[in-house]
Amino acid sequence: MTKSQQVNYANLLRQNGGLLAITFLAVFTGNLGQSFFIGLFQADISEQLQISTAQFGSIYSIITLISGFLVMHFGAKIDWISPRSYALAILLSLLLGLLLLTTSNGWIYALLGLALVRVCGQGMMTHFGNTVAGREFNQNRGRALGINALAMPSGEVILPPLTGMLLIWLSWQQVWWVITLILIALWVVLFLKVDWPQSPHKHAKAAKQASNNFKPSRDKQFWLLIPMLIVLPSTLTGIFVYQSQLTQHLNASPSSYILALTAMGIIRFPIALLGGRWIDDIGVSKIARSYLAPYAIALLLSALLSGDSAIWILMIGAGISMSMSSTVADSLLVELWGKERLGRVRALRAALLVFSTGIAPALFGFLLDADISFRTLLLGMLCYLAIAWLMAQSPINRVNQGS
Repeated sequence: MTKSQQVNYANLLRQNGGLLAITFLAVFTGNLGQSFFIGLFQADISEQLQISTAQFGSIYSIITLISGFLVMHFGAKIDWISPRSYALAILLSLLLGLLLLTTSNGWIYALLGLALVRVCGQGMMTHFGNTVAGREFNQNRGRALGINALAMPSGEVILPPLTGMLLIWLSWQQVWWVITLILIALWVVLFLKVDWPQSPHKHAKAAKQASNNFKPSRDKQFWLLIPMLIVLPSTLTGIFVYQSQLTQHLNASPSSYILALTAMGIIRFPIALLGGRWIDDIGVSKIARSYLAPYAIALLLSALLSGDSAIWILMIGAGISMSMSSTVADSLLVELWGKERLGRVRALRAALLVFSTGIAPALFGFLLDADISFRTLLLGMLCYLAIAWLMAQSPINRVNQGS
């Protein structure tokens, strides 16, 4: 799977099409557990369970926080379980969750189904796809992760209109089944036709022995790096959840926000591919020092300006930085701790990311209720970003020195 020299995207797809199909489809399948997709059915699920919108939100937050712990526990096992078996286990668990969610009238089983969809989709499938892509490529790791980075925005572009079209003829449960059947058919092809990679460790005993000598939570460099790696998703979660307050405080129109959000999604496609190529050609340490600059500039300008232009600057700057975020993060983790440990390190990072996105809405809500303007919040995010960037310079320097 590892290539001795860098290649362009066309040759990379030609030489490693099967492996890239596995990792891309894994992240794309993870969209079934993402908030944007589940949110399309929130009203239907609440009606089926006879719960209020507020109750659904509280339950959803609890499930999200629990999923962080589960990803931290089960995510590390990818270091010794074969990728084929690991993917099959996640897929079967996801299917079980989907069936429970869409066929159960009792709220206990339905909520268990929602939890499985959330954990296996947003958590484990995404973790699996990016971990395998990160460790199976060497010289072309940036490009491989750049292709993988297109999977989630592809789902954001494809699934909502597809869902809207299917809902004209089908019930919301049937929409889930149709989309899932399409994905299963693609997975069957990959299970039968593609040469799957092996795990770094041949069995659990070897992995546990290696694990005894390494705990990412005990490594100071990990804690210096992690704030920078979660600053984008945590702050953007607050922006997305409280978009009405954002537009109101910046004197912008809601329609401008919707258009700018769409533009942010579109811009992620070319920048993700460019970012992957830059990491391979220039080096991840140099890109890691600069990829947050567009977001930092956008935070500052949007806090100082007013009107629709402030929203557009914020969304475009966030989109450029977010396009490279996951590629930079996974590349840094591999360079710092090696591909044999990537499952453990990435699982802890994923758990912390989930926790941060779970806490952000509550924190933003508390501050907004205290009559703190969104302009002040944007400047506060900029300060957090600057501090996180400064903290990360030590581990980034380690990568640059090749240690």
